[in-house]
Amino acid sequence: MRPIIATALIICNLKYRRYFSSRIDIAMADADYIIVGSGINALVAAALLGRKGVKVVVLERNPEIGGCILTDEVTAPGFIHDVMATTFVLFVTGKAYSALGAGLAKHGLQFANSAKPAAVLRPDGSARVLTMDRVRNIAAFAEDGDAYRQGVDAVGADMDFIFGLLGGDLWSSGTARMLARQGLKRGMRGLAGFFGEALGSARAWLEADFRSELTQALLAPWVLHVGLGPESAYSGMMLKVIAFALEAAGAPIVKGGARNLLQAFRRLIEEQGGKIRTSADVAKIVLDRGMARGVRLADGSDLTAGEGVICSTTPHQLYTRLLDPEAVPPAVASAVRRFRHGKGNMQIHYALSGPPPWRAPDLDGVALTHLTPGLDAVSRAANEAERGMLPAVPTICAGQPAALDPSRCPDGASILWVQLPEAPCRIKGDAAGAIAAPSDGAWSDAVRERYADRVETILADHIDGFRALIRGRRVYSPADLELLNMNLAGGDPYGGFCGIDQFFLWRPFKNSVNNRTHVRRLYHIGASTHPGPGLSGGSGYLLANSLR
Repeated sequence: MRPIIATALIICNLKYRRYFSSRIDIAMADADYIIVGSGINALVAAALLGRKGVKVVVLERNPEIGGCILTDEVTAPGFIHDVMATTFVLFVTGKAYSALGAGLAKHGLQFANSAKPAAVLRPDGSARVLTMDRVRNIAAFAEDGDAYRQGVDAVGADMDFIFGLLGGDLWSSGTARMLARQGLKRGMRGLAGFFGEALGSARAWLEADFRSELTQALLAPWVLHVGLGPESAYSGMMLKVIAFALEAAGAPIVKGGARNLLQAFRRLIEEQGGKIRTSADVAKIVLDRGMARGVRLADGSDLTAGEGVICSTTPHQLYTRLLDPEAVPPAVASAVRRFRHGKGNMQIHYALSGPPPWRAPDLDGVALTHLTPGLDAVSRAANEAERGMLPAVPTICAGQPAALDPSRCPDGASILWVQLPEAPCRIKGDAAGAIAAPSDGAWSDAVRERYADRVETILADHIDGFRALIRGRRVYSPADLELLNMNLAGGDPYGGFCGIDQFFLWRPFKNSVNNRTHVRRLYHIGASTHPGPGLSGGSGYLLANSLR
């Protein structure tokens, strides 16, 4: 009997010591959770965890927080530019904003919007505008009105299911129950049919349902903003979702610049007891007995985490820079090596002495206008960029933030925010044959400016006296964007290629399960994880809700 009692006491003592040691670690830790990076997902996670009473520390290597959200006077004094991300439709329609919107508004967050969120302008001067009025859109689309109505109505009818798949934890009992309910509702054949339709391409939908090339041109470029092309699997469904969201919520921007969103997040997080440190470069994740215990900064100092470390980075940053190689199993290392990045992005910012006088009617006040010949041109330019070529006729997305928010510039002046969503990460050639490719494939200042001149020529063809209006121009190549944010590998703003084999259940890896990693207490969020890129804050929201 005595040996049994002695053994029981030893076991109890060991369990007590482990428990007591764990509690001391938590009590003495610098934070419950350390968050590496400060993009939208990191800020959402920090704010939601702080609301639960969890102590968080956010570490950002740059002098300012924000990731792809950056506001600066990059052209001329008094002209406030959102250097990268500017439109927050995914945020205002997402679950993170539903949870945090009131707190952010308390700290000064306000949005500006337009009743005309989107338009297209073709080389022949023809244009079509998408408004926030369903009836008006159906009438304006003429012969395509009924097809448009059916497409967006289908999203509305299946909204809970679609957004549950796009924004929920895919590996969860909740998703399993949702799929079971849909199976009972539709029948298994009907459910299979839904997924078959959802995997269709944008080209398939646009060419089958829309007779007007102008309507096709209006919708087609939007697939580029989710890292896809017109022929990509599931791009048709994403196009319908985007049209639904634009019509419902517009293309809102933050009043005074996107930096005001960051300031609101900072105030909210700090009000809840969280801390944010900038110019704090994390050099490595510190492990102890196979679990994440904290981080080591580039200055050699250590910070400990009582409950875990959350990294808002690309897989390459997490597994090849922050973790020691011996801590990465061969299977994970192989998955990291196979992880692919997508096309690059390019930004051009103009300070203008006055609002752009578009030659086409009704484009004043439009939030985002795409300049493109149409569906085939979008497809061609995307393919050229993917093959390392400078597109001969790039798809241009021109934003007019001052039309929505006059505080962005001096009275009477204006701003043009230009995004080129098809740009090669490394340059192999020029599809137009006019710009010599650098011998090393790298973007140079000269190539960047010459390619921007190509874009400017197209803009000048559609805006009366455009060059005379210009008071300043600033161009960011894919290489420049990567210098601003190391997660933008090759200028890819989407956290990695978004094709079907590297998305949904398979993002970032084929064996990924939600935001967990192979290291205990180490979590992965950001555009490289489900639900992917955009400003919804989705992965930060999902992880924060899954933690205590």
